[in-house]
Amino acid sequence: MRRLFPVLCLVTVTAPAAAADPVTLKGHGDAVNAVAWSPDGKTLASSSNDDTVRLWDVAKGKERKVLKGHTDSVLGIAFAPDGKHLATGGTDDTVRIWDVAEGKEVKVLKGHGKSVNHVAWSPDGKLLASASDDDTVRLWQFPGGKHVGTLKGHADSVNGVAFSPDGATLATAGSDDTVRLWDVAKQKETATLKGHGNTVNALAFSPDGKLLASAASDRSVRLWDVANAKEQAVLEGHTGAVLGVAFSPDGKTLASGSDDKTARLWDVTTGKELQKFEGHDDWVNDVAFAPDGKRLATAGDDETVRLWDVPADK
Repeated sequence: MRRLFPVLCLVTVTAPAAAADPVTLKGHGDAVNAVAWSPDGKTLASSSNDDTVRLWDVAKGKERKVLKGHTDSVLGIAFAPDGKHLATGGTDDTVRIWDVAEGKEVKVLKGHGKSVNHVAWSPDGKLLASASDDDTVRLWQFPGGKHVGTLKGHADSVNGVAFSPDGATLATAGSDDTVRLWDVAKQKETATLKGHGNTVNALAFSPDGKLLASAASDRSVRLWDVANAKEQAVLEGHTGAVLGVAFSPDGKTLASGSDDKTARLWDVTTGKELQKFEGHDDWVNDVAFAPDGKRLATAGDDETVRLWDVPADK
């Protein structure tokens, strides 16, 4: 899923600013695959190859709860918009829903034939999308967890999924090197975005829904104009596969994480690299901005979660 493919750099990087030392959250016993902030920014969730999900008290930098239920690695993770529930996907081929306050599993969703790589809630919390190595995306209705649709089109594993801010469009990232856009109501593919030269690992919509960012194993992040389904910019600087991507809440900055052991900040308008975060001892698998945009969480193969201060001018 994470093949390397050398490409020509299209954005010149000049002396990114140094970052202050992060807060390091330790507790997982294996690689951390993903991180997600609660809507109120008080809790951070992390998923790991140790088969657990951990909830962290951000203010105290302490582990709050350990969620156990998956029987293999936990990959994707996402808070529901109301913050009361958490969805996870794992290599046990299941999607699981958790009560955040109680720290208990409340539902197991079965149907995928292979690992579930990523999960995403619609903005209204009524749909959950899950992306899988079985080459499909499944849609689940909430409350209840009823399976209401399967999206087929990718020719290989689906690694990432994201709803547009208005909930009308779903974007998917595949190991077939493509990004695909879907009409959620009609459950039909509306566009195939081609440009990456290798596996697409992750996706993020800008807060206004006009841009889509995709991270790939060709070492690039690409920005797409959603309305026209056209490539707008290529951000390059990472020396390894790019595994995670996220927009800041104001949409001005993009964060990316890579198997080159760094996370980076980019100016969305100019495409220039603003900052490099170095500290992880292994791959950076995911990145996520806090709801207030003041911190960036990173998930590492070094078994840690790190919290970085984002400079005010970023």
